[in-house]
Amino acid sequence: MAALRYASARLKQSALRSLTRSSASPRRALATARAPQTLFDSLDTFTDRHVGPDESETAFMLSKLGYDSMESFLSATVPPKIRVADSTISNSSIPALSESELHARAKELGRLNKSFKSYIGMGYHNAVVPPVILRNVMENPAWYTPYTPYQPEIAQGRLESLVNYQTMVMSLTSMDIANASLLDEATAAAEGMVMAYVASNQKKNTFFVDKAVLPQTISVLRTRAKGFGINLVIGDASTALNDEALRSDLSGVLVQYPDVNGLISDYGDLAKSVHSAGALVICATDLLALTVLKPPGEWGADIVLGNSARFGVPAGYGGPHGAFFAVTEKLKRKMPGRLIGRSKDTMGNPAYRLALQTREQHIRREKATSNICTSQALLANMAAMYAVYHGPVGLIRIAQKVHFFTQLLKSSVELLGFKVTNTAYFDTLTIDVSSVPEGAQLVHAAAAMEAINLRRIDDKHVGVTLDESVSRTDLMALTNVFLMASRRDPAVLESLPLPTQAAFPDELLRTSEFLPHPVFNTHHSETEMLRYIFHLASKDLGLVHAMIPLGSCTMKLNSTSSMIPLTWPEFGGVHPFAPSEQVEGYKQIIKELESDLCKITGFHACSVQPNSGAAGEYAGLTVIRAYHESRGEGHRDVCLIPLSAHGTNPASAVMAGLKVVAVKTHQDGNLDLEDLKAKAEKHKDNLAAFMITYPSTFGVFEDGVADACKIIHDFGGQVYLDGANLNAQVGLTNPAVCGGDVCHMNLHKTFAIPHGGGGPGVGPICVAEHLAPFLPSHPVISTGGNKAIDAVAAAPFGSASILLISWAYIKMLGGNGLSESTNVALLNANYMAHRLSGHYNLRFKNSNGRVAHELLIDLAEFDKSAGLKVTDFAKRLQDYGFHPPTCSWPISTCMLIEPTESETLEEIDRFCEAMIQIRQEAEDIITGKQPKENNLLKNAPHPLSAIVLSDKDWNRPYSREAAAYPMPWLKEKKFWPTVSRIDDAYGDLNLICDCPSVEELASS
Repeated sequence: MAALRYASARLKQSALRSLTRSSASPRRALATARAPQTLFDSLDTFTDRHVGPDESETAFMLSKLGYDSMESFLSATVPPKIRVADSTISNSSIPALSESELHARAKELGRLNKSFKSYIGMGYHNAVVPPVILRNVMENPAWYTPYTPYQPEIAQGRLESLVNYQTMVMSLTSMDIANASLLDEATAAAEGMVMAYVASNQKKNTFFVDKAVLPQTISVLRTRAKGFGINLVIGDASTALNDEALRSDLSGVLVQYPDVNGLISDYGDLAKSVHSAGALVICATDLLALTVLKPPGEWGADIVLGNSARFGVPAGYGGPHGAFFAVTEKLKRKMPGRLIGRSKDTMGNPAYRLALQTREQHIRREKATSNICTSQALLANMAAMYAVYHGPVGLIRIAQKVHFFTQLLKSSVELLGFKVTNTAYFDTLTIDVSSVPEGAQLVHAAAAMEAINLRRIDDKHVGVTLDESVSRTDLMALTNVFLMASRRDPAVLESLPLPTQAAFPDELLRTSEFLPHPVFNTHHSETEMLRYIFHLASKDLGLVHAMIPLGSCTMKLNSTSSMIPLTWPEFGGVHPFAPSEQVEGYKQIIKELESDLCKITGFHACSVQPNSGAAGEYAGLTVIRAYHESRGEGHRDVCLIPLSAHGTNPASAVMAGLKVVAVKTHQDGNLDLEDLKAKAEKHKDNLAAFMITYPSTFGVFEDGVADACKIIHDFGGQVYLDGANLNAQVGLTNPAVCGGDVCHMNLHKTFAIPHGGGGPGVGPICVAEHLAPFLPSHPVISTGGNKAIDAVAAAPFGSASILLISWAYIKMLGGNGLSESTNVALLNANYMAHRLSGHYNLRFKNSNGRVAHELLIDLAEFDKSAGLKVTDFAKRLQDYGFHPPTCSWPISTCMLIEPTESETLEEIDRFCEAMIQIRQEAEDIITGKQPKENNLLKNAPHPLSAIVLSDKDWNRPYSREAAAYPMPWLKEKKFWPTVSRIDDAYGDLNLICDCPSVEELASS
């Protein structure tokens, strides 16, 4: 032991000498920034790998700001009266695990999830993920680290893939246009319901749902209908629409095709009836089934939606999954969510972009009827790649095998004396098992012995859904379940007659062609598929290339260590409705994550069901409304929202049935407390909530946040504190201390889930004790409190599989690492503000001259002096190899910049040098050295197609070198925009949202 103590002491002394030698120079050490304290400490600690600046770089930045310690800097940045004790978030409250310890813990918990084969169905399947897609898309940071493609010139790869997705959906559904995915099938149905309501000019309040729609969808519809005052009626669509009173107030009808019990119905006559009543037909369906079934667009559907995860996305205990959403031509400009369209760049080359962006909630605010702020881009891209890889022929083969296996199973169980109740089906059977003693109970017991899950319907029926993953061995095991229950002689599969025709009427057979486009008929070898995936990835700038300093987006490191468990089969292969005793590992991870989130926010309880930040806002406000109703104050329906709040807030409030009243802010960016008090008092009898983002989207910690919350409470309201900027709070303050009652967190921001090129995200909510009883429930798996609101997402725990990422992130950082991350995020932003001051106008700062974790620079002066807009600066930054900051939001003339804690001093300096050089380029325009209409900024970005123009065509008053290599380091490390600046107006006026056809490609 003495030798061990000696070795430990020597190691510690060596570490101290190393630190002393390096402290004078702001250079990162060769290994981790800090040496271990003892010989037995782990060498793979995570904080040093996650936080960009090392101790010497941190000291350097503090000195540049005039501080001799981190604490003195923090005291000048965060209002002292809302600070929490250092011990609140520390390694004593959240112990830290090394990377190897985390992986061992994840393996241990993964083993607690029992490996059952689930045939439960209900909208979820055991998808087979082609390895080329799993490894090179889902596990590839070039695909999962980019942001939503607001800068299309450096996002052409995933934009093309998302157009493939839209085309796939349009072709399979036979609809006119499709969006780039929504959050899940249930919330997509809710969006469809609201579209139908809006299409009636909000005059028809009744929405009818067939009783055979998925139960989780019905639950989410109940939640959404309440906020809009829609009368939700559930019944048998085949008979109920004969009621003239119902028809006179009917805005829309939702049907499932095939339905939850597997039955396939012909809805053609129903569609005619609904249309004659002036209402819309909405169809929830299955993409694989549509390869052989008559598509809804051919029998009269107006809106078609569903879950695309069957196309190569793991079940993941419920998500994330990309919902698809397609509409007719007349509805295209009312469709929610992202829409990718074709346009052209300034050189006339074809290019993709986000289309019709004026529909977005942060622009329409309280006039919006949807708060969709993200899609499920990564999952949509996986589904699109699945279709590209298999092509139409491969998809039909898969569908036919699934369907024929289902027919063989039907024959088997009928030979054993059971009855299948749905005579027309694709992949799902509802089986009457009342012929055996104990009925369904006996069958489920037999299934459990074979490690099989069937759908639990009632005492007399069980459900079975087959999918692509089912093998001959699986089919035999499934048949044996019914054999054991029936106690009959075994049926041999080979002795059964092979199916020769479909198990549904001929008139419902698909006869139309689908996916004729070249992209779906080319890349079928793995070699070609691999090259296509990497070709598209090469067009997109992600965190693998450079900092993405988007304000209010927190584009931090998405560590490989936290991503690895995500695709383990112990987590990826779990059905969301698996029995509770089979998912002990998931339950423990969710329990630990919820507990840690409560510690971080200071609140009492948590729900992880909301599957985006905006969904979290909506869930939190709905909880507040339920709380008021429980106290006999359901009339409280006014929500106060300051101009500095997050962009989705007004739309979320409207969706929750609240009336938005705007609150002023002062010229310095702070909330106008006098205006807040006046409006709270004016609406005191009806005040429901106050939504505030903290720190505000103006990039400052406001001193008066606690006073603002007290005003609201004094007048009977509740405080919703938007957690979009929680990365600036962790370990320093929390929403509860600030005075909030509920907050949501963006796990895809603060807690390091990748943005995926535009999704997925997770937006759990934490609430004070008095709101805990109202947390969301679920109709299949028990969740929420004893006075729970209905579901806000399809799956009980939302996008459950990616909760692993945030769980791992928190566990590896521990409390000390979480606090350090926040401290450095604030420091990096303030150092950046310091470097850019004198070159740009810093719009807001506190009385000590400090910003929070992001900074807002105002470019209005350049419009007046040089005719330059925010967009010109943004596009020029692309030439320097950077993704631009958030543009024209929250103020139209500003850029909002957020560097995060993961960026090193070298990268921050590189960005600042680029911005300073662009400022000099703007000065050349101001002084007349460069013309106002033909200059480096107006012509930016400069792709290779521009640089290689002939001397004759290069009609620009600057050199190619100045355009492409304005800084020396770009000659070694250069990311090229794929196209020149894209014409937005042309794209919206000529809305084309699908892949080029054979003829179009030939003509080009």
